[in-house]
Amino acid sequence: MELQSIIQQYKPDFIEKYGNRLLPSQWRAIHAMQRCRTSDSGELYLQCTQCDHHHWRPLSCGHRSCPTCQNHEVTQWLDRQQKKLLPVEYFMVTFTLPCQLRTLAWQNQKTLYTLFFACVISTLKDFGLNPKNLGAEMGMTAVLHTHSRKLDYHPHIHVVVPGGGIDKKRKQWKKLKGKYLFNEFALATVFRARLLDALKSADFSIPEKTPKKWVVDVRHVGKGLPALQYLSRYLYRGVISEKNIVSNHNGLVTFKYINSTSKKIEYRTLTGEAFLHLILQHVLPRGFRRVRDYGFLHANAKKLLALVQLILFVFLKEIIPGKRPVFKCPKCQSPMVIKRVRRPSSSG
Repeated sequence: MELQSIIQQYKPDFIEKYGNRLLPSQWRAIHAMQRCRTSDSGELYLQCTQCDHHHWRPLSCGHRSCPTCQNHEVTQWLDRQQKKLLPVEYFMVTFTLPCQLRTLAWQNQKTLYTLFFACVISTLKDFGLNPKNLGAEMGMTAVLHTHSRKLDYHPHIHVVVPGGGIDKKRKQWKKLKGKYLFNEFALATVFRARLLDALKSADFSIPEKTPKKWVVDVRHVGKGLPALQYLSRYLYRGVISEKNIVSNHNGLVTFKYINSTSKKIEYRTLTGEAFLHLILQHVLPRGFRRVRDYGFLHANAKKLLALVQLILFVFLKEIIPGKRPVFKCPKCQSPMVIKRVRRPSSSG
């Protein structure tokens, strides 16, 4: 079931009901996805290298919320992350905003998400630097997600953490003992205090019923690659795969998801316009980075990462960068070359 056809069908009703609530980033997203792979998104003029066949081919929109775009970008991100993998145990730490703060987060997304990242990373960093825990600087890859499996608004940050850290003064790697990172309750307590202080400093009012106990989940994820592959599915291709949209009938759209508790497939049915609203509420503000690296995994810490890899005797296998698919001639299957480019339509 194509999301583009659902947008085409329900966009008038969606705008009538939700148009006055839409943010500029959401308007851009819905217009981009509606134009995706049509002439309004731009076209390439392709010429076969072996026969006389030629044709115009519409371009994809390239929007990071579009479920049919950004496949190459996902592959490139995974390639970069695999070059940083270490022969140690990995953990995934998940920090979740309590439901009482979600309205505040939705109304002030860029500011709240920025504070969210800062408090999550400072909490983990300080736990790692504490001699009672590790006494070393850690590397981290953090990804912001705003949706639950049912696609409700549910902001949380996943952080993939190698089980150890670097003592820069001694040029020594400190290995985490056992398959245990940090105490979840202690992390949650410190994170809660820091985020509430940050909100108060930014002159936000804290809801009265904000709970005293917050949730932080720490899981051992083996050697790291499975966690990165899980995160990569949600980086650039929106919050739902088109294969999970199972029906569009009588003004109702049904999609499937896996219940996180029972691990069973469940279904959710909404009106077409409500379904579009559910999808678009997860569009991030323009220019906001969903994924960020820290510590010795940061892009500016290549020398420090090289030191870590040297200490741990890491012998990197050559990772051949994934190439973009070659356009093939529909007549003879030979490669086609780009001869002209037609710019996207400015209407929208």
